[in-house]
Amino acid sequence: MIESNVFQRTTTTDKIISDAQYNLAMGAVLGWGFFVNWIIVQTVDPEYLRSINSLLFVVLYFASAMYGIHLFTKSDDPVKSFIGYNFVVVPFGLIVNMVVSQYSTELVLEAIQVTGGVTIIMMILGAAYPAFFQKISGALTGALIAVIIVEMVQIFIFGMHSSWLDWAVAAIFCGYIGYDWGRANQIPKTLDNAVDSAAALYMDIINLFLRVLRIMGRRR
Repeated sequence: MIESNVFQRTTTTDKIISDAQYNLAMGAVLGWGFFVNWIIVQTVDPEYLRSINSLLFVVLYFASAMYGIHLFTKSDDPVKSFIGYNFVVVPFGLIVNMVVSQYSTELVLEAIQVTGGVTIIMMILGAAYPAFFQKISGALTGALIAVIIVEMVQIFIFGMHSSWLDWAVAAIFCGYIGYDWGRANQIPKTLDNAVDSAAALYMDIINLFLRVLRIMGRRR
C-alpha cells in the first residue's frame, strides 16, 4: 500500500483481484454486516438497550464506530480491516434494533425493499457518472453536517423533529451511495479495498434505511 487512506489509493503492492472477485468480496462483506444486524435484532432486547444510560450509550457507540472506521481506512490488511468493519457493524446494529422495534414487521420489510431498490439505482448511477458524484461530494458533506446540527438543535432545544429532515438525510445518503460506489471502482481492486469499500457502503445503506423507515412509518 502506498497511501494510508483507502479512497486515496491509486497504486498498491497488494495482489490485484478480478472485477468479479472484487464485487463478490464487497457483496460478502455487506451481507455479513446485514446478517450481524439481523442477529442483533433477533437476540438483543431493545428495552434493555433503552435502559442503558443515554450518555454512556452514545459515548460507547461513537467510540466503537470511530475506532472501526479508523481501523479499516488506515489498514491495508483485509483481516484487520474486517475487524474494524465489525466495530462499526455492532453499534449500528444496536441502533437498528431500537428503531425497527417501533415498527411492524411488514413495514420494516417494505423499507428494506425500498432501500434495496434505491441502492441499486444509485450504484448504477455512481458507476455511470463517477465524476459527477465526485464533484458533489463536498456539498454532500456540508449538507449532512448542516442537517445534523439543525436536527440536534430541534431535538435537544426545541423538543421537536421536522419531517423534512428525514427526507434531506435520505437524499444525502443516496448521493453518498453513488459517490462511494463510484470511487470503490476507481481504486485498485484488492481484497482489502473491497472490504473498506463495503464498509463505507454499509454505513450509507443503513443510514438510508433508517430514514426510509421513519418516512414510511410517519406516512402510515
